[in-house]
Amino acid sequence: MKQTAIVFVLMGVVLIGCAAQPGSKPDVVRTLRAPAGTPPAVVTAMEEGNRLFAARQWAPAKAQYEAVIKTQPTLAEAHYNLALALDALGDRAVAKQHYIEAANLAPGHKVIWDAPPLRKHGQAVMSDPKLNEDFLTPKPR
Repeated sequence: MKQTAIVFVLMGVVLIGCAAQPGSKPDVVRTLRAPAGTPPAVVTAMEEGNRLFAARQWAPAKAQYEAVIKTQPTLAEAHYNLALALDALGDRAVAKQHYIEAANLAPGHKVIWDAPPLRKHGQAVMSDPKLNEDFLTPKPR
C-alpha cells in the first residue's frame, strides 16, 4: 500500500513536470550591482535599491536609484535598474529613456544590451533611422 502511494506521488510529479510549456521560463528580472571601483556610498545605495526591488517595493527602489544617478550620473547599472523599477511601476516612456541611457553608457555590457526589456524598447528605436543614430552613438563621459 505504501509503495503504491509512493508510485502515484512520483507519477503525479512527473506528469506535472511534463505539463510545463517546452522552452518556457519564468521572466525573472534581475537588477545589476555596481561595478568594481564604484565609491562605497554608491555601492551601498545601489544594494539598498536592489533589496527594495527584490522586495517588490518599486517606488522606494525607484527613489533609491534616482539618488544614485544624482550622485553618479554615468553609472549605467543605476540607469538600467531605474528603468526596471519604472517598468514595474508602469512608466514605460521614462523607462525607455533609462534603458537607452544605460546602453549608451555601457556599449559592451552584455546584460544591459541583451536584456529583454531593452530589446523590447530598442526594436522601436531601431526602426526609426533618426533615433537609431542617437541610440547607437555613445555619449561623451
